[in-house]
Amino acid sequence: MDYLIIKTLHILSATLMFGTGFGTAFYMFFSNRSKNVQAIAVVTRWVAKADWWFTTPAVIFQPLSGIWLMHQAGWAIGWNWVGLTLLLYTMAGLCWLPVVWLQLRMRDMAQIAAAAGVTHLPARYWRFERWWTVLGFPAFGGLLVVYWLMVAKPF
Repeated sequence: MDYLIIKTLHILSATLMFGTGFGTAFYMFFSNRSKNVQAIAVVTRWVAKADWWFTTPAVIFQPLSGIWLMHQAGWAIGWNWVGLTLLLYTMAGLCWLPVVWLQLRMRDMAQIAAAAGVTHLPARYWRFERWWTVLGFPAFGGLLVVYWLMVAKPF
């Protein structure tokens, strides 16, 4: 394959991964703040779908295309910007996997509550929401640094 085609797809997939992740997190975070069970049920359902349709394929494509690009460019994986990128990407992934699990459980709880006409979500939902929020910060922060490293290639 052509290097520039893969590089373009790599950049687009990074944008899709980060943009979808940030956008869905924004809507889920603020719908949770509304405490409106019906709104939370709708948003959590679409957040889960967006993660499977957009974020997951991008998460898989990123390291595959990145490693291919590194190989084509002749960059070695070591304690350089490449190694730090891989380390931060792995850290973000280790935060993201439990976030996805939490989102799916939160979606299910919200769906059940909305269908039953309940106006309050269970305490377990809010415990999951706290962990979902806490894990999101290092994941997004790590990906911001990865973006900078991909562009700057500082060392």
